[in-house]
Amino acid sequence: MDLLRFFTAGNVDDGKSTLIGRLLLDSHAISTDIIETLTKQSKNATEKTSIDLALLTDGLRAEREQGITIDVAYKYFSTSKRKYIIADTPGHTQYTRNMFTGASTADLAILMIDARHGVTEQTKRHTIISAILGIPHLVICINKMDLTNYDQKVFVKIQQEFIDFSSPLANFSLQFIPVSALLGENVVHSSKNMRWYEGPSLFHYIETIDLTRNKPKIPSRFQVQYVIRPQTEQLPDYRGYAGTVISGNFSIYDEVIIFPLERKIRIVKIEKNQIPVQFAAENEPVVLHFEEDFDIGRGSSIVKTSELPLYSDQLEATICWMDNKPFVKDQKFMLQHNSLCVKAVIKEVVALIDVNTAKEVQVGDSIELNDICKVSLKLSTSIAYDTYSTNRKNGAFILINEITNNTVAAGVLL
Repeated sequence: MDLLRFFTAGNVDDGKSTLIGRLLLDSHAISTDIIETLTKQSKNATEKTSIDLALLTDGLRAEREQGITIDVAYKYFSTSKRKYIIADTPGHTQYTRNMFTGASTADLAILMIDARHGVTEQTKRHTIISAILGIPHLVICINKMDLTNYDQKVFVKIQQEFIDFSSPLANFSLQFIPVSALLGENVVHSSKNMRWYEGPSLFHYIETIDLTRNKPKIPSRFQVQYVIRPQTEQLPDYRGYAGTVISGNFSIYDEVIIFPLERKIRIVKIEKNQIPVQFAAENEPVVLHFEEDFDIGRGSSIVKTSELPLYSDQLEATICWMDNKPFVKDQKFMLQHNSLCVKAVIKEVVALIDVNTAKEVQVGDSIELNDICKVSLKLSTSIAYDTYSTNRKNGAFILINEITNNTVAAGVLL
């Protein structure tokens, strides 16, 4: 059973949390005891619905009292066809960083637009961030159609406005769905009030979308997390390299290259749960054994000789600044790339990306909270990496303040 990761984004009060709540409720992904509990807690229930649907995702009490989503709320559910992880991201402009991190692993984005207001600056902001993060599929849910008397002309106008704006960014597929999240129209069940819409409901779309279509072959990558050397009487010479397969796969007798040693070697044994196996797939935790012993440590990268990575100590990246304190020139960081951690500095702030227009703006050395910038990085040592567009898992990183140990930025490699 495959896994679909998706997130919702939109303006405040566009109905993101309500949409997810309706999706979970009408698809029978919630147990009856939880429904009964939330029915009792629902202060915002109306004549049209006996439950405040947003409570299904807004987990923090402070958020409920304010009626907004601040943090990224995750929800897990499954159907007979696939498993799902939903990230409900905040709509406020000042929480761009939360949306950036919530969207970074997604396969699909659901962008909410209020039918009464149309495409807004925040809609454009979320679309541009989705493009930067390489989200392959966008679903545009034009919500609150009941408040426009289900007018088809309103839907068509917003659809065309979005296409005109997003066409220069067109590295994703688009699906437009008119919905009323509150009433459940075109969320799981087709709407009787919008018979002019002949497309799928949101639930049918996410159940049937082909996640493999046009998906490029991802190179095989493994990073050592721990060197296992028991040095016991039973295992005096045992030396294994534990980690999780980042992407692709490995088999015994594969010829690989170890970075930073840049040495060729062959895999002679793979263990999973202390049992020898022939093959290790993506996301599997395994222990690799090689035909020779080298000085291989935590963070060393293992790649197939036929699928070489980029290898450099100078990187180009797009980052989202997450620290309340602005960037200071010559500030020193630790760059965390999977299990590898190296010292780094930002050599140059190349440009600020205006997330309302997608244009690059010159800003000198200034980076503020929630800014998205293109930067040049200098590392203390070379790392083996892929561009984010080639391999998202091996093309992402975070920057950590050396002094405070706070994560100050998340980035994607170009």
